[in-house]
Amino acid sequence: MTKGEIAKQNFLNGYNCAQAVALAFREETGVDESTLARATVALGGGLGRLRETCGAVSGSAVVLGLVFPENGKSEIYALVQTLAKRFKEENGSYNCGELLTGAGVHTDTSPAAETRNAAYYKKRPCADLVASAADILADLIADQRS
Repeated sequence: MTKGEIAKQNFLNGYNCAQAVALAFREETGVDESTLARATVALGGGLGRLRETCGAVSGSAVVLGLVFPENGKSEIYALVQTLAKRFKEENGSYNCGELLTGAGVHTDTSPAAETRNAAYYKKRPCADLVASAADILADLIADQRS
C-alpha cells in the first residue's frame, strides 16, 4: 500500500485531512498514533475550518519537521515550499477553500465539524487530496534521504 492509499483510508475512516496524512507517516515520525492525531487535529479544514492552507499540506509540513529533526528552519521551510509547489501543480491550489469551491462544495468557516456520511465523502475531493499530499511527501522524503 502506498502512503497515499494509507492517507486516503485514514481520511475515509474519519480522520481530518491533516491527521490522515500525518498518520500515514507514523512509523517514520516515531510518534504514537494518539499523540500525532491530537497534534494535527487543529490543522484540519484549512486550519480549524478557516479554509486556509489545506490540512493535507499542513499535516505534511508537521511530518517533515518530525522526520528531519536535524534540519534547521530554513531547510524545513524549503522542503515545505517544495511540497506546496508540487501539491499546487498537481491540484491547482493548496488553499482549502479554493480546492473545495473548485469542486463545487459550499464552504463555511463554522467551527462545527460536519457529520461524516456517504454524502459528505461523495461531494468532497479531500480523500484524493490527502492521497496526493502523502504521495508527494513520500517522494520528497525519499529524495532527501538519497
